[in-house]
Amino acid sequence: MIFKKFTNKGKPVIILIHGGGLSWWNYKDEIMLLKDDFEVVLPIIDGHGEDYGTEFKSIEHCAEEIIEYIHKNYDGRVFLIGGLSLGAQILTEILSRKTDICEKAVIESALVVKDKLINAIIGPSIKVSYGLIKKRWFARMQFKSLNIHEELFEDYYHDTCLIKKDNYINILKSNSSYNLKDSIENSKADVLILVGQKEGRKMIKSAELLNKKIKGTRLKILKGYTHGDLSINHAEEYVKYIRMM
Repeated sequence: MIFKKFTNKGKPVIILIHGGGLSWWNYKDEIMLLKDDFEVVLPIIDGHGEDYGTEFKSIEHCAEEIIEYIHKNYDGRVFLIGGLSLGAQILTEILSRKTDICEKAVIESALVVKDKLINAIIGPSIKVSYGLIKKRWFARMQFKSLNIHEELFEDYYHDTCLIKKDNYINILKSNSSYNLKDSIENSKADVLILVGQKEGRKMIKSAELLNKKIKGTRLKILKGYTHGDLSINHAEEYVKYIRMM
């Protein structure tokens, strides 16, 4: 796992974990808004972006890598960890394993309700469609469906072309079968849970389950927002939530 650092030594440390199929640029706009007041660290999840050559093993493995990084570089504790989608699942796993690893956490669109149907068809679907991923027209279609702002297309296209077929399959299988651990109930972090109003039923149900499981959390359903819309397209609003915590 690669860690990109935007260092402001002596400032509180924020770690932001990008979504599946994306990379550190998921939070490109947030960096500009946060870097003067915080030290910002952006892990590149195994198999993604500049770390495309690394095997994506599991959400649990990624969580352990980040925990180890925090232990080695920040004495085991940082100010805030945020995550989107796959990154949010990794964050929930981190919170379930290390109850005091961060003071605050922002969980955005974390799927913690298993989707057995999707999980069953992932392998065959990727094997059939993988060849299309490097086609610019197909990437453009996928990009549009994700509602990501136009300035990020080249980053998106470049990095999605690099993801290996086996990593695609492992990432999607892990995402659809993630098992929320009961130990997350012991987290001591001040947690904000975010989900878009226009997201699927399972995603909203997941947000409600997390809100129930983690003591003292706050749940915000974002009116009119789709999956990942907040952190990708509305950086100023996302940062506002961070500063209000």
